[in-house]
Amino acid sequence: MGRAFEKRKGAKMARWDKIGKAFTRLGREISMAVKQSGPDTENNPRLRAAIATAKALNMPKDKMLSAIKKASSRDEKDYEEVIYEGYGPHGVAIIIVTATDNNTRTVANMRHIFSKYGGSIGKSGSLDFIFTRKGLFKFEANSINLDEVELDLIDLGAEDIVTEDEGQILVYTQFSDFGAMQKGLEEKGFNFMSAELCFVPNSTTALAEEHEDDIFTIVDKFEQDEDVQNVYINVE
Repeated sequence: MGRAFEKRKGAKMARWDKIGKAFTRLGREISMAVKQSGPDTENNPRLRAAIATAKALNMPKDKMLSAIKKASSRDEKDYEEVIYEGYGPHGVAIIIVTATDNNTRTVANMRHIFSKYGGSIGKSGSLDFIFTRKGLFKFEANSINLDEVELDLIDLGAEDIVTEDEGQILVYTQFSDFGAMQKGLEEKGFNFMSAELCFVPNSTTALAEEHEDDIFTIVDKFEQDEDVQNVYINVE
């Protein structure tokens, strides 16, 4: 996705590690998974995926168990996934995935950030021609021999396989194949680091270096919002 995206991604992960926001977001994902299909991991693939991701980020086991127990309570807040779309400065398309217990608050915050930092919020589905939602499975590169298992991954539903410089292998699948792919990987004993749904740009925008800070700023403001889970942009 290009140097600008990788620079933003690196800054994002450093910040999340520092302030522990990744754990908060994983807690909400665990909560939504439990509310959706219960606390039994055997019958809840979304919860298994969230736990795999939590383990990859070294989330303490007691925090994971606490999040599951808390979500099982009838008194716990119900979080809903709500997706917002729009354009940031310089025509960059932005998708924001939120987990909210108060959509009135969240939409007001999203509108405010778009407006204040040179963007405009759009209607649901307005960026369908720019982004496609896909399943994403991450593996440590040294955990599998890609030459030996590539055909197996394709048979299970892999649409694209990317080896990153950071020592990770990314396996993408169609949105509709995500559940079957996860089940197949588990049955065959593949140990993936994380499993998630993401938005992948079908087309990208070239960003001049002098405009990078404008995009980093608006993305940073979205990511600081407590309801935001992920932010996706179509920068090269």
